[in-house]
Amino acid sequence: MPIKNRFSEMFSQIREWRRDIHAHPELLFDTVRTAGKVTGLLKEFGCDEVVERVGRIGVVGVIKGRQNDSGKVIALRADMDALPIKEDTGVDYASVNEGVMHACGHDGHTAMLLGASKYLAETRNFDGTAIVVFQPAEEGGGGGKEMVEDGLMERFGIQEIYGMHNMPTLPVGEFAIRTGSFFASADSFTIEVTGVGGHAAKPDLVADPTLASSQIVIALQSIASRNVNPVQPVVVSVTSFRTATDTHNVIPGKVVLKGTVRALDEEARALAEKRLGEIAETTATALGTEASVVYERGYPVMVNADRETDFAIEAAGRIGTRVETEASLVMGAEDFAFMLNERPGSYILVGNGDSAPLHNEKYNFNDETIPVGCSWWAEIAESRMPLN
Repeated sequence: MPIKNRFSEMFSQIREWRRDIHAHPELLFDTVRTAGKVTGLLKEFGCDEVVERVGRIGVVGVIKGRQNDSGKVIALRADMDALPIKEDTGVDYASVNEGVMHACGHDGHTAMLLGASKYLAETRNFDGTAIVVFQPAEEGGGGGKEMVEDGLMERFGIQEIYGMHNMPTLPVGEFAIRTGSFFASADSFTIEVTGVGGHAAKPDLVADPTLASSQIVIALQSIASRNVNPVQPVVVSVTSFRTATDTHNVIPGKVVLKGTVRALDEEARALAEKRLGEIAETTATALGTEASVVYERGYPVMVNADRETDFAIEAAGRIGTRVETEASLVMGAEDFAFMLNERPGSYILVGNGDSAPLHNEKYNFNDETIPVGCSWWAEIAESRMPLN
């Protein structure tokens, strides 16, 4: 595959960075060591500016091209945080932090963007400014939102932004992407059903929240099957069902349900939120109980912009062996969505080969992906800001 030769030369060094980050995983906004390593390397590369603590602990590097006549500012983003999973890979650079591991490949993403940053700072073969963004807390912490709210786009004049994630089962050297909605929104809900508890042998004297809650769990499935347009994917999952008591002969007075709602369209998302509340409250009332609903919106739908996705596909085509342009929709969420809500851009998947799945204790980022990912990021910068 036509990867940039410089990344073949830098491979061992980038792999060393990746494995060091892998051995020292950190969660959410506690990426102190990782952010420090990134900051030190960006300064060593000769970036024109390195800014720390953007969005609490995010790091941003500024690399000016050989020319700046175009006035273009293109951003490249990687995530730095790990997951609360006990590693079981057996590699000699396994996590030294008990119960924490890079089970999603953010170590690889960070290392690849560091490699691209070094290359861009060395060559500067572009007309404009490249902004490299290293984000904390992608895994549920909303680090992308924090960086946006801290003025990421305005402070650095970002006009377009591009992100990347590895994909197990996709062969190394291949890419997958799609225009429009790509990753789902991720919302959470808590439903508290209150009734009147009592003896299990005298159900006529109680208002049973367990029965009401069971009916609510079943009825919530009608949101996807009977309320939302059938061509719009929506998932409503109740993931926790807890009663106030834990014994054989007591009907509890309260049950708490928890779960998640996923959607790939903002209208479908809003409808699901509305119907969830209505169904929970009316079902509970019909069975003599009461339901209170707390619905919390999380990551929004991640939408790839049309024009920028075309650019991403073209760059991938010059780097990879194959580009799938109608990638499968993903019901998982990605907080790069917050950045794409602010500026046009695109998010692409790069092959990780035959590895364990993401968020699995045996997962490991495939180092053979490094030259491919580095080349794509560098190609984005150079092709979007070509020298005259």
